[in-house]
Amino acid sequence: MFSISWHMFKNPRRILIIDTDAERCTLLVDYLRLEGFHALPAHAVEAGLDAVEHEALDLIICDEVMPGMTGEAMLAALRTRSDTPVLMLADTEEDAEAIKKAGADDAVVKPCPPRELYAHIGGILRRSSSSRATATPIVMGPLVVNPTERVAKAGNRPVELTTTEFSLFELLARNAGGPVSKEEIYPKVLGRPMGPYDRAIDVHVSSIRHKLSAVVGKALAIESVRGVGYQLIVRPPEELQSL
Repeated sequence: MFSISWHMFKNPRRILIIDTDAERCTLLVDYLRLEGFHALPAHAVEAGLDAVEHEALDLIICDEVMPGMTGEAMLAALRTRSDTPVLMLADTEEDAEAIKKAGADDAVVKPCPPRELYAHIGGILRRSSSSRATATPIVMGPLVVNPTERVAKAGNRPVELTTTEFSLFELLARNAGGPVSKEEIYPKVLGRPMGPYDRAIDVHVSSIRHKLSAVVGKALAIESVRGVGYQLIVRPPEELQSL
């Protein structure tokens, strides 16, 4: 028995399953949906990585064995796109320990009994919920950024951010009014250092700017700081009247 019933959540936890074994992936999706989760399948590496970038997720379950990739390489690809917890499916106990040392939040050996898998999922989600529960909402003009729910809203209007975009926006919001360097942004948001001619963060900032403007207009803006990075500013009402 478990102290948390995931059916009780108003918004079911969203779990992505990346597994090229279509039969196993389907079984996992069906089981998780029966347990009250919102389960999303991805039967190919590319589809899984795309979902990680564009879906708001609470957990990623990923098979360690992927065509043309090691488990460590797959984990690194996930980490560069999102800070969502990752549970890896390993072939052996040795593989499970190795992938956890490489940075996976947890790992289980296939085939894993459903209730054991449920216990591992519950443990990860409890730890994740606990770490987020201490985060205080950030209020900036008309916008409220809620790290616990990983959502930014102006009233009832959400800014529809991807997982990576929210991580970036939250970092800028916590440092509103001051510049945040790209050297700090890359490892904190993408899990890697900035590379030569690397414009990955610039692309995410452009997307956030567009989505933010659609909800709050000019009340907030992300400004480029030449040679440094970006800063989020909140414009006072009197300044808005002149824009």
